[in-house]
Parts: sequence; C-alpha cells; structure tokens
Amino acid sequence: MAACYLIDIEAAPNGMRLIFYDPSEDTLTEVPDEEYKPYFYLPHPLPPEAKTLIESLHGRTQVVEKRELFTGELKPLTKVEVEDPSDIQKLSRRLKNSWEDDVPPALGYAYDHDLSFGAPYHIGEDSITPAYEIPSELKPLFEERFREVKARDPKKYALIERWFSLCYQPIPEASPAKLGIAGEITRKNLYLSFMLARVASLPIPTASSSRKVSTWIRSMLHAFLRRENILIPKPEELRRGKEVHRIKGGLTIPPESGVHFNTVVVDFESLYPSLIDAYNLSYETVDCGHPECTDNKVPGTEHYVCKKRRGIYAILIGALKDLRIRWFKPLSKDPSLPESERRLAEAAARLLKLILVASYGVTVRIRGLAQPALAESITAYGRHSLKEAWRIATEMGLHPLYGDTDSLFLDNPSEEAVNSLIRRVKRDLLLDLAVDKRYSVCILPRAMKAYIGIRRDGTPDVKGLTALKSNSPRLVQKVFMRCVKELTEVRNWAELEMAKERIRRIVDKAIEDLKAGRLPLEDLEYSVRLHFNPYEKGVHAEALHQPYQCAVQLLDSGLRV
Repeated sequence: MAACYLIDIEAAPNGMRLIFYDPSEDTLTEVPDEEYKPYFYLPHPLPPEAKTLIESLHGRTQVVEKRELFTGELKPLTKVEVEDPSDIQKLSRRLKNSWEDDVPPALGYAYDHDLSFGAPYHIGEDSITPAYEIPSELKPLFEERFREVKARDPKKYALIERWFSLCYQPIPEASPAKLGIAGEITRKNLYLSFMLARVASLPIPTASSSRKVSTWIRSMLHAFLRRENILIPKPEELRRGKEVHRIKGGLTIPPESGVHFNTVVVDFESLYPSLIDAYNLSYETVDCGHPECTDNKVPGTEHYVCKKRRGIYAILIGALKDLRIRWFKPLSKDPSLPESERRLAEAAARLLKLILVASYGVTVRIRGLAQPALAESITAYGRHSLKEAWRIATEMGLHPLYGDTDSLFLDNPSEEAVNSLIRRVKRDLLLDLAVDKRYSVCILPRAMKAYIGIRRDGTPDVKGLTALKSNSPRLVQKVFMRCVKELTEVRNWAELEMAKERIRRIVDKAIEDLKAGRLPLEDLEYSVRLHFNPYEKGVHAEALHQPYQCAVQLLDSGLRV
C-alpha cells in the first residue's frame, strides 16, 4: 500500500475532511471523519445560562480533565462540542471565560490525532498510521550525534527524533496546484514548505505562504501542549496577569577604540535559544511558585527558575536548536556530500535559524506567546553570560576589546587560548562559544555597534557606520569604500601608516572635485524617509526639520514627494 501525504484538513458540514496526496496515482484522496466535532472549554460546573445558550446552538457538553500548565495539576473542565465551527466564536464571546476557542478546528484535529502535515501515512479502512521513521542508513549517525542529549534530556531527545524522522521523508513530485499551493514554486521552496509543515504542524498551503514566524511557533507550542493533555492558557494567563511592556535588552561593553591587529571575534551560537534551553526558561518554570526553587535566581532580577521540572518552551526551542547546530549546519558544510544535498541542508538550517531568532521576540510582544517574566529572564541571562565570558577571558590572560550582546572581540589571541576559552565557557556557562570572524586589522571607534574589520582574505566587513547607510550620498559611500580598500593589505603599523597616507590623498581628491563641481549631482543626493505628511507636520511642530522643509518646498513647486 503506497503512502499518502497529508496536505490539509478542512471543516466539513459533518465533521472534518482530511486531504491526502497519493503519489502513486497523482491524485488527491479525501478521508472524512464525521465523528469529530470542533470544541472549546468552559469552566466546570457550568452556570444554567451557559447550558441554555449551548443547547440553543445544538452543542454537546462533557466533563473532561486537562492538566494546568503552571501547576501541573488536573483540572475538571466542560468540553463544548459544536456542529458549526463559527458557533465557537459566538459562544465564547457571550460566555467570556473560555479556553482554546481560538485554535483553528483543522489544526486542533491534527493536534488531537498526532498528525503531521506533509508527512506520509498509510490509509486503511478505519485507520491512518504513520509511514515514517528515521532512515536506516542515518540512524547510527543520528544516535551518535544525539547520544548525550538522550541521556541528559529524554523529552527533548524524543522531540528531536520525531522531527528528524519527519524531515527526512521524501518530498512528493506533484504540481503546486495539487498540493494547494498558489502559483509556481521552486524545488527548494517546496522542500522548505514541507519541512515547515512537518515541524510546525501547519497545512502545506499555509506553510508555503505564511511569513509570520509567530504563527509557526504558536502552532508548535499548541501541538505540544495538546499531545501532553495540557490546557492551552489564555493570553492573559500566559502573561501571569502582567501587561506587555518594554524589556531591557542585550548588554554592550564599550569598545577599546583604536586600530587592532589579528582580532578574533567569538560569539555564542544561537544565544537566546541556547539560554532558553540551558537555563530551563519557559512560561511555567520562571517564577514557578515552588518555595524550594526561589534560590535559583535569574541574575540581576527578582525572577527565579524551577528546579523540579523541565520547561515546555525550553524543550521545544532546545530541540530546534540542537537539530540545527548538531545536524543541518554541519551537513551544509560537509564537502563529501553532493552540492544539491548541501544546499538543502543549508536551507533547512536557515529555516530553523529563522524560528530560533524569533524565539525571544515572541515572548515580548506577540499575543498568546508573550510573557514579560520569561522575556526579562532571557535577556538577563544574556547580559550575565556576556559579562561572565568577558570576566573569564580576562582571567585567562586574554584581552577583550569589545562586547556586544552575543559577541566578544579578542585582541591578538593564540589559537590555544581561544580554544581554552570556548571549553571554559561551555563548562561554566553551559553555552557554545565559537569563532565567528578573524580580522587581520580591526578599527573600533568610540561609538558602540560600529566597526571596520578586514578579514584575512582581504574582504572588508563594515558595520554600523553612517557612511554606508542606505540614505548616505553615493559620493560618501564610494569614497569611504575606496578608503577601506586601502586597508585590505595592512598587517602591521608601518603598513597602516602608508595606507593612511593613501587614504588622505583619496579624501583630498574628493574634496577638490567637489569644490570644482566635477561630480555628478546624483552622487550628492541625500535620501530621507518621511513618516508624516509634511503639511500636517508643519501645523503641529514649532520648527520643521530640514527634510520636511525641503519636502514642503518641493510640493509647493508642483513636484511629487
């Protein structure tokens, strides 16, 4: 029996309709489930007026037990099933105190039946069974790479194993239309759509078009909670009653300004996701309420972290992080593999990185994922880790020059010293530090978040400098990059002095050409984005900034701005 791929699930007049793609016939197969009804939860016991309202819409109720995320205790609830999914919103709006009314029925069905979109299944007369497992040729290497995780964190390992087996299933050869995808799609993007569908529990049409990473993370979280029979908290419950507010961000340690030779930049790999994983940071573990955990303080805050149980968010983000760092990232750089496989591995690593990069941000501001205490704990551990890495480096005799959020600039370190620092940070902070860049020459201004680095192959790396901002005049950009180019062969102070003389001549020539009017006018243009209507801005402001004054003059002369 050929395996069919789950593409989508739709609400039907009676129950749900599962849509599979059958590659052996190049057709879609629909499997109805008339028993399943969309549902949500209300408190138990129900007040009489709620019963009357539910009965008026032909809803059915039953008492069930769900585990609370924060306490871990079983809680009796009233499960309300309806025929029409739109009735869920009608009821929840009128009954107020409800749970899981915002989970789309199609996703809810997949969560409840442990189905993964994009995955292959065998369809029987009255059963749907998975047709996927880790490929036999990859199993020994997989077990070797993740042996330590299996011993230390069984729940995280189980999730990695699940996702790994899903990601390594074939991608069917089918027209985009058959898969519910609008328009054309490249093979690489089709691969990424299937991978996202499998990891984030999203239908193929959604996975191919969705650009909201918060939607992906929410679906991952909800799928995990449903599998564990944990009640999905309401947004205000997840926030623990706190309002969303500005969160203190990463730490920047002021640079030792000047010119430095043989600078090595080390950074924490996936810092915030690594902190979430290493320090067990999750919605239910931060300020868990256990008296015996209050001494496990988050540095620099009043928060503390649970020592009694593993956090759900830590498991999810940790599994994604390990899958990327331990598997797909090394695979993308393996010269023994065909280029096509390396490209797919690189694309997969980028997709996972995109989710991981957002794993902190969603805890700050996204409804249904935000929790101020969790967000504050993540950045607090980030600041602590950078300070500790700086301290450890100094203690070991290294000379840190600059620190920014997740990176340290080290002045002329030996290879052995860098490797010792990496091992020490792993031991003391439980974080992976890696060499990110090596500069033959690095120029650090007094300003933070700005520098010029020349890699050993002569490639310039310029960050945060005004001269290269998109709105800077082309003249400034061109002259600046010609100056930077003169630094590419510099390896010592003597060569630097010669380069400085050449740079002076470049700048003097540009000034001379400017004064003599030998430069095209378009090279002197300075572009500014206006965020307000210039006329309205003039009415409400005592004095107009020059860009707005210019815009008003252009508009008055009949030009379009």
